[in-house]
Amino acid sequence: MSRIGIIPNLSKDNNLHLTESITNWLLENKQEVLLNAGIALRIGKPDLGLKNEDIFINSDFIIVLGGDGTLLNIARQSAYYNVPLFGINLGHLGFLTEVEAEEMFPALEKLISGDYEIEKRMMLEATVETDNIQMEKSVALNDIGITKGPFSRIIRMGIYINDDYVDLYSADGVVISSPTGSTAYSLSAGGPIVSPDVKVMIITPICPHILHSRSIVVSHEDVVKIEVCQNNTEVMLTVDGQQGYKLKAGDIVTIRQAQCYTSLVKLKDRSFYQVLRKKISERWSPNRKF
Repeated sequence: MSRIGIIPNLSKDNNLHLTESITNWLLENKQEVLLNAGIALRIGKPDLGLKNEDIFINSDFIIVLGGDGTLLNIARQSAYYNVPLFGINLGHLGFLTEVEAEEMFPALEKLISGDYEIEKRMMLEATVETDNIQMEKSVALNDIGITKGPFSRIIRMGIYINDDYVDLYSADGVVISSPTGSTAYSLSAGGPIVSPDVKVMIITPICPHILHSRSIVVSHEDVVKIEVCQNNTEVMLTVDGQQGYKLKAGDIVTIRQAQCYTSLVKLKDRSFYQVLRKKISERWSPNRKF
């Protein structure tokens, strides 16, 4: 018997029908289910309710109901608990989530029978220093972005790798991506697609205002530092596109490989390249209905 946490996105499963269906199926199949206390109460099973932290501590793995954004959020929350995540896609694209909602019960059968693998995905750590004082620290699965506000001018940023000066970027921003995040914001900014088992970081300027700026791929052991060089524009640090922190001139953002990983439950019948082909095709298909 496995202890299986279930964390739904309440905007995707607002009536909790899917959460309740999965809970009932798992209980019928002799599995232990762990739910947030409020959700457990709503589906009439208050005895299954715990705090989210206790779900992270006590689960053998966690089913995440939602899209990639939901999984990114839970990955950051659970990063230091080393609990594997299994994503069921209720969103649009679903690069990180493992299966679609209509596939979930056959997938759950594989899950409880042990027919899966665990992939460890590299995470990034970002710290912000103001006047040599650390002001902020965050971890990300996909990327760390430094971007201008909606009405701001271009940003000028000094880029350093292992304290070696690389260049002064004049751009709408820069995104530092993990391999997992190479198919997200980095890809949209013109960065390369990188297999998730390759340990690198990708530095990609966003709409650069110089002709020769291109992505730079560096080792996971490198340390990237970015200095904000002006104070006449709104500059934001973003974490997986979900958390933000306002920066000012002189701030130093340091990005390195995090000490923690995200563990993803992967079924054995799909490779990264199969998912890539399918999802990129869905994204750009001329016959796609919006």
